[in-house]
Amino acid sequence: MVQEQIKKLTLLINTVILVLVFGLMGFFYLSDAWFLVWFSIPTAGVYLTGYYLIKKDMLDLYVRLVYGWLTLYMSLATLCLGYSFGFHLYSMSMIPIIFYTEYMAYQLKTNTINTTLYSALAIAAYLITTGYSLFNEPVYQVDSRIAGVFFITNSIVVLGFVTFYSKVMIKMVIAAEGQLSDRANKDRLTHLFNRHYMMEQLKEAYEDDHYYYIAMIDIDNFKSINDIYGHNGGDEVLRKVASTMEKHCQGSVVSRWGGEEFLILTKEAPDLIESLREKIESMTVEFEDKKISFTITAGVAKKDKSIKLDKWIDAADEKLYFGKNNGKNRVVT
Repeated sequence: MVQEQIKKLTLLINTVILVLVFGLMGFFYLSDAWFLVWFSIPTAGVYLTGYYLIKKDMLDLYVRLVYGWLTLYMSLATLCLGYSFGFHLYSMSMIPIIFYTEYMAYQLKTNTINTTLYSALAIAAYLITTGYSLFNEPVYQVDSRIAGVFFITNSIVVLGFVTFYSKVMIKMVIAAEGQLSDRANKDRLTHLFNRHYMMEQLKEAYEDDHYYYIAMIDIDNFKSINDIYGHNGGDEVLRKVASTMEKHCQGSVVSRWGGEEFLILTKEAPDLIESLREKIESMTVEFEDKKISFTITAGVAKKDKSIKLDKWIDAADEKLYFGKNNGKNRVVT
């Protein structure tokens, strides 16, 4: 998914730059800047080659060739037309792009570029072309009013590039943080919160002044389900129970406590858990043309600040095992 997003983004940027090159080629022609007209032809060829590199997933080579050539192209434009056109600004816009490519290489598991070296080269190109243009006449003389329009236009394009890439990077960082958080706090099989996350929620609830209940829930005869239908069948049951709990107990924190055990932290009365038990009792899971029926047993304990947190959990656990040893398919409060 990430690779496809990167490819689409790279295709979009390549197209924008190619259109820019053709537009500049026309302007250079009208300005009689013939060296830049002729140099625009291999430049367009480079960006057309870029489509091939993107298609072949050779994005590391694409970055080195295409963005390096863009820096060269804009540097030559600065030397030929002068500082006042603003082409030198493109060298500075390369820096956030260079660091974006490091992230891109990491995601695609390809060779990374030396970001410090490439950034230094971009800065050097900026300083050299700007410094030369400040103290020397340009190769081609163009109306200063046109130069002013180009400076503003190039400034808008460069600032747009920088803003766009910064926004993309922030979105990717936020998405990556979300994925890391899910991996740390979610159970991979059921996608419920895991025990680690639930313990943090229990600590907060224990310190809170509001009342809370916890329900320790176990799937009845789960070993038999695994023995009869295999672990794949058991996994289907776990996923079904998990999704049912999540939908039925909205507003509560639902977690996989371990194995076939679940823990729910809720402010609602034990009636919520009883209605959950009834719902699960009435459903089945279809697996390999067979229907698997199952039930749950739950132990519910209300928060009591006179006992420690672990004792609160133990209280729910003890009620659960009382229910398991006295008929199952029941809620003990």
